[in-house]
Amino acid sequence: MSALPLGKPATYEDLCGLPPNLVGEIVHGVLHTHPRPAPRHARSSSMLGVELGSGFDKGSSGPGGWWILDEPELHLDNDILVPDLAGWRRERMPTLPDTAWFELAPDWVCEVLSPGTMRFDRIEKMPIYAASGVKHIWLIDPELRTLEAFENHDSRWTLIATHADQEQIRVPPFDAVALDLGGLWA
Repeated sequence: MSALPLGKPATYEDLCGLPPNLVGEIVHGVLHTHPRPAPRHARSSSMLGVELGSGFDKGSSGPGGWWILDEPELHLDNDILVPDLAGWRRERMPTLPDTAWFELAPDWVCEVLSPGTMRFDRIEKMPIYAASGVKHIWLIDPELRTLEAFENHDSRWTLIATHADQEQIRVPPFDAVALDLGGLWA
């Protein structure tokens, strides 16, 4: 993870000018970049998207009612964030926007932690998600094989569950369907 101080607040044009092998985010006016995810990271994110997408986006093995998306670009006030996964309840966002980004904060985000982004995800991004009204955040660590789930209470995160390894889990906001945590690990 590297921060690129530009002498002036970073702009959306700065993000668009990045090479395709980098993910860029703007936090507090500073452009932060990191390489595309490593295989274990990508696997955990992809498999979680498949699991949640089936039951909560498509509704084929669960209650439906959600949009579940990989790496959406979130424009939250002056910050531009790209979580690994995010979900919106369709009752709050009945249709997807026509823009390449979202201005409505998601109901849930998931950050898959890696050594290069772990501190940034926890210290910089989590408070922005809380202040923007995101109700739930999951942090997944593919190296430790853990999932931490938090709920937003008055713009502060409260840890509600920690799970590991091969557990079958039910965690808000997706507790209507059991998730095989072991399926997320490579």
